[in-house]
Amino acid sequence: MKCKVIKIGGALIEDAGLLSRLCRKFASMTSPFVIVHGGGTFAGQLAERLGIPRKMIDGRRVTDRETLEVTVMVYAGWVNKTLVARLQALGVNACGLSGCDLNLMQADRREGQSIDWGYVGDVRLVRMGTLELLLQARVVPVISPITHDGKGVLLNSNADGIAAAVAETLGMCYDVELIYCFDKKGVLTDEGSVIPCLTPSLYEKYKQSGMIHSGMIPKLDNAFKSVSNGVQAVRLIHPDDLDQPDAGTRIILEKQWMRVEQ
Repeated sequence: MKCKVIKIGGALIEDAGLLSRLCRKFASMTSPFVIVHGGGTFAGQLAERLGIPRKMIDGRRVTDRETLEVTVMVYAGWVNKTLVARLQALGVNACGLSGCDLNLMQADRREGQSIDWGYVGDVRLVRMGTLELLLQARVVPVISPITHDGKGVLLNSNADGIAAAVAETLGMCYDVELIYCFDKKGVLTDEGSVIPCLTPSLYEKYKQSGMIHSGMIPKLDNAFKSVSNGVQAVRLIHPDDLDQPDAGTRIILEKQWMRVEQ
C-alpha cells in the first residue's frame, strides 16, 4: 500500500491563504498520509516578544531551557492544534501528536564536543505500531517536532529529521513517498529555475559553490538519508504542487541517475 509522509514548515501555516489551499489538497487525498510540521517562524516571533535570543548553527536551532518552553508551546500547542482544527473543518479526521504522545517517538539529547545544543534531540526510534493503528483507523497523524527521551525530558527535534525517520519506519510496511513542502517550487539554481533531480554529487557541488546553504542543508541531508535507507521517493515541492507527481525536485542516488540517463 502507498503512503505519503508530508512535511510542512511553520511559514506555510502562517500564510492563511496557502494553508487553506494546502488543507483542501489534504482533504482530497485518498491514500494514507502522515503530516509532520515545523513552526520556526512562530517560535521565533514568540521568543522575540519574550526577549529570548535565538541561536542558530548551520541552520539548526540551539535550544536552552527557555527556548524549549517556547517551542513546546508553539509546536505542540498553537501550530499543531491550528492545523488539526483546519483539517477537521474539511472532514479530515486528524490527530495532533508530539513524540511523547502514545510514546510515538523517542530521541537522544544531542551531544557535541564543541557545541552545547541544549535540549535538542535526535530521533532514536519511531513506533511503527502506533502509526499503523492510526492509519488503519483512517486517522491522519499530525506530528509536531517535540520528542522525549523516555526519562521524562522533552526535547526539540528537527522536523525535517522527524519526517525522514517516520518515512523510513513506515517504509517497512508501505511504499512511502516523503515530500518536503516549503515556499519554493523546489531546490532552485541561482537563476531561480528548479533543479528537477538532485544527486549526492550535485548536492556536494552546489554546497561548495554556496548555491545551497543554511536551512536547506539539514533538509537535504535528511532527504538523502531517507532515500539511502529505502524510502521509495523523496521530493521537495511547493504546496500548490502537492497533487502534481512530477513537480519539484526529486532526490535520487547516483545509480538511479544513471538509469534515468540511459
